[in-house]
Amino acid sequence: MDNIKTRILLVEDDPSLGPLLQEYLEAKGFETKLAEDGKKGSDLFFKGSFDLLLLDVMMPVKDGLSLAKEIRVVDKNVPIIFLTAKSMKEDTIDGFNAGADDYITKPFSMEELMARLTAVLRRTNKVRAAEGGDVNFRVGAYQFNSEKQVLLHNGVEQKLTTKESQLLRLLCVHQNDVLDRTFALKTIWHDDNYFNGRSMDVYIAKLRKYLKDDNKVEIINIHGKGFKLLVNS
Repeated sequence: MDNIKTRILLVEDDPSLGPLLQEYLEAKGFETKLAEDGKKGSDLFFKGSFDLLLLDVMMPVKDGLSLAKEIRVVDKNVPIIFLTAKSMKEDTIDGFNAGADDYITKPFSMEELMARLTAVLRRTNKVRAAEGGDVNFRVGAYQFNSEKQVLLHNGVEQKLTTKESQLLRLLCVHQNDVLDRTFALKTIWHDDNYFNGRSMDVYIAKLRKYLKDDNKVEIINIHGKGFKLLVNS
């Protein structure tokens, strides 16, 4: 991965932390733009092109969750990492619902930030090594292209996020068979901890919503094991 070509939008209102993070990321070779509030962050995002967003959750003018939701309307794929002082599980789930790929709780070390940032970039469109193999799948009345991250039904395209696409692809590969929960977590999130597990549940719910127009298709929970994509003939 060529860090020099990777552009990061950092939205952080802390007057000490923001410039410090910007300086650190630029020293690591990332081109980094800093905004001091959500409104300025929004302005920068819609004027430029970025490979990853680092968003503080609690900010003046516009908070990070609102900004993420706004961005997800127009860009399903750009990876988002939330910087948050909150450690409540509900806030973490809110973050994933807003379209986050990961989160990091303050205070954090620069090493942890770099590890998470690198892991998220590795999982995104810039490095699509996934598992290789087929990219086109038929799921009942749906057609799914995992490379383009598009789900097609009756001529209508549903653009998927990177994680949605990765998870649906695993379900398709294991169609009518059990997709092991731990395997899915380690393949996509690289860690089967509690928070990633809750995140995956959020994405499963989203996929169910996308597939609801074909009553022959369903994603069921297999207690203690994982999930199964059932396609009835």
